Amino acid sequence: MLHVVLVQPEIPPNTGSIARLCAATNLRLHLVGPLGFSLEDRYLKRAGLDYWPFVDLRTYPDVDAFHAEHGSGRFVLFSARAAHSYLAARHTPGSYLLFGSETRGLPAPLLAAHRDATFTIPIFNPNVRSLNLSNAVSIVVYDALRQLGRLPIE
Repeated sequence: MLHVVLVQPEIPPNTGSIARLCAATNLRLHLVGPLGFSLEDRYLKRAGLDYWPFVDLRTYPDVDAFHAEHGSGRFVLFSARAAHSYLAARHTPGSYLLFGSETRGLPAPLLAAHRDATFTIPIFNPNVRSLNLSNAVSIVVYDALRQLGRLPIE
């Protein structure tokens, strides 16, 4: 199983959309705090529609708590400031796909610790700083599923 990890997400509708994606693709969603919203937020629930019962959700108060539980896992990080394209990432079953907050991205210590496993989705317009978080997660998730042979090719 692949894992989607959102580190300090801030915008409820993005997280709700990602939760729906995880439900649709049978991936586990990890939310690492502090969160910029409550899990009871109506916009979060609205974006996830009635799929919340199908979301395999884990929550952690902070990066240290997440790392204590999953630190031995294979981390693949995604950042607007990375040098290598997401197409160069090699996914394996059980990989943790880490994404940062909408305004700050991933914490600097996390990026520094995993510099060789950090990738970006190319943006061709220099006036655009980053993609929407839920769009970025969708792009990466479907590429990972393709690499792992989990997408029907018909």
